[in-house]
Amino acid sequence: MQKDNYDAVIVGSGPNGLAAAIALQQEGLDVLLLEGKETIGGGLRSAELLLPGYKHDICSAIHPLALQSPFFKTLPLAEHGLQYCYPEIQAAHPLDDGRAVGLYASITATAEQFGVDKQTYLEVFDPLLNIWPQIIDDVLAPFHWPKHPMDFLQFGWKALRPAMATARQFQSTTLRALWAGMAAHAMLPLSKITTSAIALVLTAAGHQRGWPIPKGGSQGLAQALAAYFVAIGGEIVTNYPISSLSQLPKAKAVLFDLGPKQLLQLAGHRFSATYRRQLQNYRYGMGVFKMDWILDGPVPFTSDICRKAGTVHIGNTLEEIAAAEAAVWNGRHPEKPFVLLAQQSLFDESRTQAPHQVVWAYCHVPNGSHVDMTAAIEGQIARFAPGFRERIIAKCATNAKDYETYNPNYVGGDINGGVMDIGQLFTRPALRWSPYRTSAKGIYICSSATPPGGGVHGMCGYYAAKQVLADVFKMKPQFM
Repeated sequence: MQKDNYDAVIVGSGPNGLAAAIALQQEGLDVLLLEGKETIGGGLRSAELLLPGYKHDICSAIHPLALQSPFFKTLPLAEHGLQYCYPEIQAAHPLDDGRAVGLYASITATAEQFGVDKQTYLEVFDPLLNIWPQIIDDVLAPFHWPKHPMDFLQFGWKALRPAMATARQFQSTTLRALWAGMAAHAMLPLSKITTSAIALVLTAAGHQRGWPIPKGGSQGLAQALAAYFVAIGGEIVTNYPISSLSQLPKAKAVLFDLGPKQLLQLAGHRFSATYRRQLQNYRYGMGVFKMDWILDGPVPFTSDICRKAGTVHIGNTLEEIAAAEAAVWNGRHPEKPFVLLAQQSLFDESRTQAPHQVVWAYCHVPNGSHVDMTAAIEGQIARFAPGFRERIIAKCATNAKDYETYNPNYVGGDINGGVMDIGQLFTRPALRWSPYRTSAKGIYICSSATPPGGGVHGMCGYYAAKQVLADVFKMKPQFM
């Protein structure tokens, strides 16, 4: 560290920690960002996991919310090296009968696939796309009075519904399947209230600005954020794990890009009994089992649509996906899990050595699972891509407990930072007037355990910084 006294210190350099650091530094404060590992990024890290010259994303891979982020959109990240690659098709969904459907940038092209449901798709999503620019700031935000209340109410009424209830208006197997794959990103049973929200957001994002892939790996987004932060005067120290508050330099405010469990371990002795109890009762959700492969060519999907998509949702019908997600929620490992697959190197040749491909996939598992899902995941892929196993050159797997070991914020392998159901959507991590304040003066939380929750958008960090500026420095931020 360059000194022993700062205006603000941020612990953790995930997208939210980086966003908080930038937001505070933009106001002329003296900000230090601390990271325990050798590299910054949190869930934005990339590495050569298997062989030299092959770049894999360790956690996040596809970034529709990074482009939608109201704060990230204001930053000159392209000037600091960030480049995006855009798949021809945002996401694809194959079915056992040989058909496949895709999420295209064009709402009309997408709707044309659904036959009897063409008009229904347009009636659901065309109004949403018309109001999306007005409501995105409110969607990716903590609970508050919206800027455009009638538009937001129109979205909120649809978003609160269970995905299964929304699907009742769809007649075609294809649209029901595509919808289920989108909704399953919520990491909740599709019968739960609010599961329509993530499906609406991801679909709207696909039609608005796409599902992009950072060139060279997700680490590129973290590096661009960090480069901008340093360019405006911020300081970053890596390889500095924190196990006690005594390790921190003096600061008027400390912001933790950590989950409730880690925050309690570090600062629980400073909190009130009520706040401590609320953090102890915070609920974590499904974990993930993730795999990385190097293949001797593209995934041999039978569908041309799947071969052109950046993301492929593998789970067949709505009913099969719903059953798999319900099983995981109830502590079971499905024989046919819902698999989310990304084929980044099809669109980013810098990640691999031609003609080989780098492929990434995961499925949901019960929190804390040690079970090896390799055979189940590869079986699901081969179901729609015969010969997949024969193309494997190298592979590795990360179970839910491994993920927590790698990043303690992923408690039990929960990459969403905690359950995002109706009981914890707006009260994460505790029921308070401001979710970013703790009960200890000068200590704040800015991780995905705060609203608006999981995803690479940085808005948890932005709003935490906004709260710090108001509380500690009596400033109103310039950026929003």
